[in-house]
Amino acid sequence: MTLPPVPPAGSLSLAPAGEGDFEALLSLRLAAMRESLDKAGRFDPQRARERLSRGYLPAYTRHILRSGELVGFVVVVPREHDWLLDHLYIHPSAQGEGVGSWVLAQVLREADAQHKAVSVTALKHSDANRFYLRHGFVLQAEGEWDLYYLRAAR
Repeated sequence: MTLPPVPPAGSLSLAPAGEGDFEALLSLRLAAMRESLDKAGRFDPQRARERLSRGYLPAYTRHILRSGELVGFVVVVPREHDWLLDHLYIHPSAQGEGVGSWVLAQVLREADAQHKAVSVTALKHSDANRFYLRHGFVLQAEGEWDLYYLRAAR
């Protein structure tokens, strides 16, 4: 399987998020996850707000910008033995264009430089599962609603 074309690096960038960015990022998360959560019968804006607010850590959150426009965000939380890729959301208008692959490549390059594995959780039946498998993640466990992956340090 071939990866989607990666947009020119000059058009994509990562920028730090701040405390005041929560509502914009929540809106983006809802748009990005709606289809997958609808399929699972679990779309609930209030639950999405609560989940994101519990884990919203601006220090570990970066905006994904395409030509200066917010098209997603990524949250990577360093832990003792690995890094947790806690959130990676791309707005539907930018999905399928290689943006997520570009972001994940940046995260994995940073993790490799620190000799850290990367863990991620994905909703069962979500397209995200194929995405993570394509990028070297290996299924570790299965829960009621989620699948748990690990990409070993390199």
